[in-house]
Amino acid sequence: MDGVTFSSLDDELGDGLGVTKRALVEHYDAFADRLVPLLSGRPLTMVRIRPRAAAFVQRDIPKGAPDWVRTVATWSDRTRREVHQVLVEDRRTLLWLANQRAVELHVPFSPVVDGAFAAPTGLVLDLDPPDDGPFSQVVAVAQLAREALAAVGLAAAVKTSGSRGLHVVVPVQGSPHEDVAAATRALAARTAALDPDVATTEYVVADRGSRVFVDSTRSGRGTIAVAWSPRARPGLPVSVPVAWDDLDEVTPQGVTVADAAARFPDDPWTASLPAPQELPADLVAEGHTIPVARVAAMHEGKRRKKAAEGG
Repeated sequence: MDGVTFSSLDDELGDGLGVTKRALVEHYDAFADRLVPLLSGRPLTMVRIRPRAAAFVQRDIPKGAPDWVRTVATWSDRTRREVHQVLVEDRRTLLWLANQRAVELHVPFSPVVDGAFAAPTGLVLDLDPPDDGPFSQVVAVAQLAREALAAVGLAAAVKTSGSRGLHVVVPVQGSPHEDVAAATRALAARTAALDPDVATTEYVVADRGSRVFVDSTRSGRGTIAVAWSPRARPGLPVSVPVAWDDLDEVTPQGVTVADAAARFPDDPWTASLPAPQELPADLVAEGHTIPVARVAAMHEGKRRKKAAEGG
């Protein structure tokens, strides 16, 4: 298939997933025309799985990759070294990744142009429910996010994460990473402020209580699973677009690799995305006054530790 040699197609993809590798290959083949444009030019972070092993995150290109797989060199802050991330520019590369058991496809909003990260093409509010919270809570917060966006003249499309939450995606243009990140923080704060009993921007899990976390941190090189990407859950659920008016009827993992192609013969994700929008200057300015969530949580953790030690 497209010059890719496959192996073990009828073996179970991974322990507890309940699907074969063939199911993953067929899903990527069916959605290649939609997935490749979403992945093209963007360094890939993948979640891979092996039999009798837990799923793992991989940014560097898998060993033994054919020479036609394109990559881009990026710096890993975690490992403190340069890594070579895959660029999915064609169906062949996508199918090869399926054979490598790459079950999740995550990319940043900032594409790479001439070896450097360009301005972001979008932002996302990632809505993450508490462990015991009903999905209806996430739907309610998505509607709050839509209200916060409309108040500043912005529009968004929404999709399931393929896991337990929703992604509210806003195409943008004309702003550098720092301003897009700031606008994301401001929008998250405005969303939570509309109903603090059900939504929060608290980065520390223990401080969220039973509220939905409005995550503003997936900007710049932060990544999200693209539309149509499977997730490493039993049955391989898929991240799929949802019409705003249909949110109340959605279940978070209701579409899997087994039925995605039949249920989505067309491409509602591309059709639902608004045209790229310029960010309001006052929203960006507001966001620059809000600390980065991870940094604020780190400082708060240090403060609490010092207080507990009687410092």
